[in-house]
Amino acid sequence: MTQPLQPKLDRTYMIEFLQRLLATPSPSGYCSAIMKLIQAEAAKLGCDLELTPKGNGIITIPGQRPDSREVIALTAHVDTLGAMVRSVKSSGTLRFTPVGGYAMHSVENEYCLVHARDGRTYEGTVLTSKPSVHVYSDARDFKREEANMEIRIDEPVKSKEDVLKLGIGVGDFVSWDPRTRILPNGLVKSRHLDDKASVAALFALLEWVKREGRTPDRTVKIIISTYEEVGHGSSYIPADITEMIAVDMGAIGDDLSTTEYDVSICAKDSSGPYDYEMTSALIALAKRENIPHAVDIYPHYGSDASAAQRGGSNIRAALIGPGVHASHSMERTHSDAIANTAVLLAAYLFEPRN
Repeated sequence: MTQPLQPKLDRTYMIEFLQRLLATPSPSGYCSAIMKLIQAEAAKLGCDLELTPKGNGIITIPGQRPDSREVIALTAHVDTLGAMVRSVKSSGTLRFTPVGGYAMHSVENEYCLVHARDGRTYEGTVLTSKPSVHVYSDARDFKREEANMEIRIDEPVKSKEDVLKLGIGVGDFVSWDPRTRILPNGLVKSRHLDDKASVAALFALLEWVKREGRTPDRTVKIIISTYEEVGHGSSYIPADITEMIAVDMGAIGDDLSTTEYDVSICAKDSSGPYDYEMTSALIALAKRENIPHAVDIYPHYGSDASAAQRGGSNIRAALIGPGVHASHSMERTHSDAIANTAVLLAAYLFEPRN
C-alpha cells in the first residue's frame, strides 16, 4: 500500500454546496429542480452530466486506461423523505401519505411546503387532528399514525372547495423545512443530511480532482440517484460498471460504533454482506489516511448498491458515508465526517492497481 494521499479538499466549497442542496426541496419523485442544480454545478467543474430516463444523473471521469474493463461507480442519492397529498379534507386541511420511511412523530409540528402541479407553493404545518391539549383530553396519547395526521395550510381556507381553488390536489408533493444550521464547531444539523451530506462529499472530491488535474487509473462514474428513499434509486446502472461504492449516511445508536465524527464503513446491511475485499481495502485505507472511522452492521438499512445488485447488476459493492445521528428525523453530523468521506474515496480511487 502506498503513502497517504491526503488530498486538500476545499471545505468552504463543500459546505456552501451542501447548504444549497439542503435548501432545494427534493422528496423522492420530485427531483427535477435539484437535478438542474446538480447539472449546473457539474458544468461549473467542467463535467457533463447525463440524465437517465428516470432522472438519475451520471458524471463520467475518464481513467488513464481507457481500454480497462473495470469501471467503478460512486453513488449517492439526492432524493429525500417527504409526502404527497392523499386527500383534501372537508375542514380545509390535507391528509398526506409518506414518501419514504419515517416515524410520524418525527414530522409532527414541522413546517412544510405544498407543491401544486401548476408551480405554486404553499406553506403549511404538520399536526395531529387533535393538536391542542387545551381542547382534547387525549391529545398527548393520540396515536401518531397517518390517519391521525394532517397539514394545516397557511392560507384563508375553511373548506375543501377553498383548497381546490388554490390549485392543490391529490398527488401534489410536500417537502419538509430542512431547518439547516451550520455551527462554528463544525457540526451540521438539518433534515435530509441523508443523503445530501454524501452528495456534497462527492462534489468536494470532484472539485479536488478537477482543481488538481488528477486522473484516476480506472474510469469513474458518479451516479446521483433520485429514488433511493423508495428503494430503487440505482436499480439500473450502466453495464460497464464492475464495482460500486454507495456513499450514504452511517447510522448511530445502540450496538453501533459510528459517531458523527466518523466515516462509517458498513460490512453488512439488510441486503446481506458487502464485498469482503472492497470493504477490507476501505478499512486499510482509512487507517493509512488516519481517518476516524467505524465498521458497523445495519440490519434496518439498504443502499443504492444493494438496489443495483437486486436489479441484476453483476458488481462488487461496498458502502461508506458520514455518521449521521437521528437518521430520518432531525439529523446531525460533523463537517469532518463529510470531508473524510471524500478523502477515503479519493484514497480508494487513486490507490495503484495491479
